[in-house]
Amino acid sequence: MKENAVYYNDYLQLQQLLNSQHPESFKEGNTPAHDEMLFIIIHQSYELWFKQILFEVNAAIDVLNQPSINDNTPALQTVVHRLNRVITILKVLVHQIDIMETMTPMDFLDFRDLLRPASGFQSWQFKTLEAKLGLPYNERYGKEYYTSQLKQPEIDIIKQAEEEKSLLYVVNKWLERMPYFENTAHWEEFVHQGESTPDLHPYWSTYRHCYSHSLAEAERNNLQAFNNIFIQGQTTGQLSAKASRAALFIMLYRGYPLLHLPFELINNLLEIDEQMSTWRYRHMNMVHRMIGTRIGTGGSSGKDYLRAALDKHYIFKEFAALTSFLIERSKLPALPNALINNLGFNI
Repeated sequence: MKENAVYYNDYLQLQQLLNSQHPESFKEGNTPAHDEMLFIIIHQSYELWFKQILFEVNAAIDVLNQPSINDNTPALQTVVHRLNRVITILKVLVHQIDIMETMTPMDFLDFRDLLRPASGFQSWQFKTLEAKLGLPYNERYGKEYYTSQLKQPEIDIIKQAEEEKSLLYVVNKWLERMPYFENTAHWEEFVHQGESTPDLHPYWSTYRHCYSHSLAEAERNNLQAFNNIFIQGQTTGQLSAKASRAALFIMLYRGYPLLHLPFELINNLLEIDEQMSTWRYRHMNMVHRMIGTRIGTGGSSGKDYLRAALDKHYIFKEFAALTSFLIERSKLPALPNALINNLGFNI
């Protein structure tokens, strides 16, 4: 064995890791509660996974924050791969609730009062993750007290994350750089349908015509929403009108080679929102099962707080809203050959 050989126990710092569980109920003067060990290990696991998710999200932000990304290089594939990993980890976090629910409400009551005022509400890593994904301060539920139980160094970390470029911010900028509507040579042979609109790209006036004819009578209000974004250029939330057009175009024509990865990236954002929402929903139901209508150990309203956060904290909702503007493949405007050639891989 070489002198500086790595030893498994030392590499993982197992002595420190395995000696980091100190149940309050096991301390002198208290009655040991068997399930408190499980409670600690589950929450420590969550924090380790939050650390890994933050690591992956920060890496994705670094790639997308470059001035330009060549879709023929591994850069975009790297982002998609790392976001896929985030999704897989989030699925694990959801399933960890299955393990937690092997603890009954009476098992929890054996040590619950010993935890006050500690609470999952004090997970600064999770709040940092929400900020890094793109949840702005002004859209948080309970924003006036969401850091009230944290110590100043942890508050500073969250506030710093809110000031930095989020994943949603860099994705928006990346979408705004999509070049396909800027090159007029790509559109010389485009067959326009419907009425032309001055200063509007012929593709979008054509698509409006196709979209309008696809709507049922009860959906006619959707046309005004379409006009606001794609014709009048109104910004929706953190997703600009230009980025919205690019994202919808990617969704519509994802079958072309150069749009495969961009579509996967957008789809990953929607999946991240869905998995985080699923986790919040499972967490809310578990809390209701465990404590009913009692307040949380940190003083929150328990289930009611979790329900409100579940309803409000959709980070990539503007992407989800774009699905309202899709039409059937058979009715899509045909793209000109010059653009189709550009959307293939150049050899």
